[in-house]
Amino acid sequence: MTITSTFSDGDAYELQMGRWSRRLAEPFLDFAGTADGEQILDVGCGTGSLTFAIAKRSNVKSICGIDSSKAYIEAATKTNLDPRIEFRVGNACELPFADHVFDRVFSLLVLHFIPKTELAIKEMLRVARPGATVAAAVWDIRGGLVHQRIFFDIAAMLDPKAGEVRAQQFTRPMSRPGELETAWRAAGFQNVQNAPIMIRMEFDSFNDYWMPCIGGQAAVGSYVATLSEAQRNELRKHMQLAYLDGEPDGPRSYAAVAWTVKGIVSG
Repeated sequence: MTITSTFSDGDAYELQMGRWSRRLAEPFLDFAGTADGEQILDVGCGTGSLTFAIAKRSNVKSICGIDSSKAYIEAATKTNLDPRIEFRVGNACELPFADHVFDRVFSLLVLHFIPKTELAIKEMLRVARPGATVAAAVWDIRGGLVHQRIFFDIAAMLDPKAGEVRAQQFTRPMSRPGELETAWRAAGFQNVQNAPIMIRMEFDSFNDYWMPCIGGQAAVGSYVATLSEAQRNELRKHMQLAYLDGEPDGPRSYAAVAWTVKGIVSG
């Protein structure tokens, strides 16, 4: 069974992942750095979590956020009030920019969704100026994304087809230890550095945990959309048991780890 992840609803994405992207953006920028007066590209910007964080942090000259999802770009543009920021629909493997344009090129939580990741990395390198920093972050999906691990392990117990989706999800490119660093070195970046970043994903209640699962976005939502009502209800019942852990409903906090990498463009 092959699930093609859906990226079609900005509001649903915000509920499922946008809020965690915003939380990850701050420590990622601590690692990747920013400086006043720079031109920055955000590849796979989604609804603008990283782009807006950059704008708040530094007096940059400009930031361009690019994403393949028209719905996400429309959502980001709708909330943008900063004239330094531009959002555009585009392909990470064919960036619509001339060579050597940007002082920094970032990619937050998107490279694992790109089948030909090496092409996207080459494009990020191409549009960056000599001496520029190019940095990325990807979830440690298999071992560091607890809330999603819970979901897929339970789903696979109930439905053999979910096991196929789990295998597809947990073996995405760039999500294993060391893959980002290896890819950066292979691309020719200098002074390559990597580090894990951990945040907490905090939910107010089981409903806060479950509702993003039925929003139709990314791997979890795309899988749930294939289920019958009876199958969804059965999955929900077991998910609730795992969330509650025998205690009353209420807040829960799960760890989430991302791999990060950065390198300098030579020349």
